[in-house]
Amino acid sequence: MLFLIFELGRDRYAIDVRQIAEVLPLVAVTRVAGAPKGMDGIFNYRGAPVPLVDLAQVTLGRPSVRRLSTRIVLVYYPDDAGRGHLLGLVAERATRTASHEPSEFVPSGITSTAAPYLAGIATDAHGLLQRMDIATLLPPSVRDLLFKAPADH
Repeated sequence: MLFLIFELGRDRYAIDVRQIAEVLPLVAVTRVAGAPKGMDGIFNYRGAPVPLVDLAQVTLGRPSVRRLSTRIVLVYYPDDAGRGHLLGLVAERATRTASHEPSEFVPSGITSTAAPYLAGIATDAHGLLQRMDIATLLPPSVRDLLFKAPADH
């Protein structure tokens, strides 16, 4: 299975490429007043507004470092009905892929309710690699704010 590899601080993470629509360079972002913590704003993707989450802000409590290797990873974020919504993720050093078997990612032995999106850890020639599950990245309150139809609120 192929994974996109990126970094948050000194740590490496992996996202299954089947969850990814496209990897984009950083683009102009419109800030949204009152947005939840970690929401960078929205950006225009082919004429449609897409919410943007800064992964470093969500996981490390600081904004992503803006450099040439910082990308927007456009993912399919599933709602409760299983429909995929486009969601942009700002990820540092998102420039390579690697093949890993899903069975290579094993529990870390540390359970964290603050990081339910961690889906196991693997070891490769570069060290430890943490798998990120897109479906559990956002807390339910943020997911509902972004992806519930107005009639559902």
